[in-house]
Formats: sequence, structure tokens, C-alpha cells
Amino acid sequence: MKHYILAFLFAGSVLGASAQQIHTSSLYEMQGGLFNPSLAGVDQKVTLGATYRTQWSGIDGSPKTSTVFGSVDLPQHQIGLGGYLYSDKTGPTSRTGATVAFAKHIETGKGGIFSLGLEARFQQFSLDRAKLSSTLGADPALGTSDNRSLFDAGFGLSYTGKHLQIGASVSQLVQSKLDFYTGNLTTTESARLYRHYYFNARYKWNVDNNTTITPHVLVTYLPNAPVDLQAGFHVEHNEVFWWGVAMRKKQSFILSAGVNINKKFTVGYAFDIYNSPLSIYDAGSFAHELVLRYNIMK
Repeated sequence: MKHYILAFLFAGSVLGASAQQIHTSSLYEMQGGLFNPSLAGVDQKVTLGATYRTQWSGIDGSPKTSTVFGSVDLPQHQIGLGGYLYSDKTGPTSRTGATVAFAKHIETGKGGIFSLGLEARFQQFSLDRAKLSSTLGADPALGTSDNRSLFDAGFGLSYTGKHLQIGASVSQLVQSKLDFYTGNLTTTESARLYRHYYFNARYKWNVDNNTTITPHVLVTYLPNAPVDLQAGFHVEHNEVFWWGVAMRKKQSFILSAGVNINKKFTVGYAFDIYNSPLSIYDAGSFAHELVLRYNIMK
């Protein structure tokens, strides 16, 4: 039963909306518009990247997430385009999909950019019903279909200045229904995607000519779930080496480090140390995340 514990975590998140339905990242601030479509292109670069994240290695069927992301700035039209592909697997459940973002940039005084963004989200949810049935039996809640393809959308706004960036966004606006069950039983509840509300902010502080410190915060809220807070800071030296410390509320501490090569290619790594709920009971309750990012041009 140990290696199916995540099935129950999934049931809590998808059927009851008691946890996030969109994957998280310890290095979210390096991935552009991952949570806010208005950030597409605001760094005035063409960026491509990829991440791989694995959690709770001591448990069979632990979460594994892969993403490929990118964004481009089109200054002549004052717009940004971005998006990402992802695969998120947890035990007998998996999500694959693509998100595309469009952002309108409005220049403000002193080189700042106010941005409005829209996103379109296409995703497929899959259940390995054979694995779930061996634990839960012939429960109608498992549904009568193995896959569901859905469309949803999101909106965001942000301000990016020389030092400050602040923004807010909402994802899964449509709240598309999953409808895994297509039998004859009468149901009173319908599994669906739930809206996720985000608030993000960061401030780049130039300590001296060689060192910058960047505090950052991401707040996530969705109905019937605790507010999630991720906050920390990055320290960068000579635009080459950086390291950071962060925490995720009531979950984990995050250590990260990376290097910038020729101001174009970035390699970063984050290590999450969970203090709740798994580390008390299971070995290997850590998370590892690797990010590769390349800025094609300034």
C-alpha cells in the first residue's frame, strides 16, 4: 500500500480540490511566465529552457515533472510570446499538456513595463485504473474512462522596472470538468479544474558593483485549500555565480545554486528538504530540481 499513497493525495487534489492541481517549481522565477502569462518577453530576450524535478524518492510512484519553456520579446510590436510543454507524473496519475501565452507590453516612465497577459492551456489527464483498482477496488469514483483532454485559460498582469517586479494572475479560469465517470449512476459532485490565484514579487538590490541580492515571493491560493507561500532570496556574484535560500510554508526549505556562462547559458539546481509531512516517516523525502536556460540574444 505504501507505493500507492500518492493516489490518495491525487484524489484529495483533483476530486476535492484540497491541494494544488498545477505543478510547482523551486526555481519558478527562472522560468518566465510559468505562473503569470504577462511575464512573457518582459526580460527583452529570446529564452529557451528545460527543467526536471523529482520528489520523495523514498516512495514508489513519487512525483516527477519535466518542462520545456520559452519566450520571445517583439519590441517593434510591444508584445511578448511564451509558453511551455510539461509532463507531470504521480503514481497512477499523469498530466501532459501545453500552455501558450500572449502579453501586451506598455512602456512606463523610467524604463518600466506594465504588461497584460492571456494564456491558453491544453492538457490531458490520465489514470492507470488497474493500479488504483488493486487498492481501492471497484469504486465508481475511479471513473469509466482512462483519459480526459481539456482546454482552459488564464489571465495575468504585472509591472517590471529596473529593480522591482510585481504581478498577479489567475489560471484555469474556465474550470473545465474532468468527467472521468460516464456511467449510469447519479452523481452529486463533479471533478473539475479549480482556479489558481497567484501573486508574485521580487526586488533586485545592487549591493555593490559585483553583488546583487534578489528577494522573491510567490503566493498561491485556490478554494478549499491552504494558502501556499514560497519566499526566499538569490545572491549573484559578478553575474556569474549565484546561490539562494528559500522556504515553502509548512512544507520545505530550499537550497539552490547555479552558474551563468557568458551571460547566456544558465545551469541551476535546487534541493528541497521537506519537514512535513513525509520526512518524519519515510527516507528520501527530498526534492531535486535541475534547470537549463539559454538566452539566444539580448
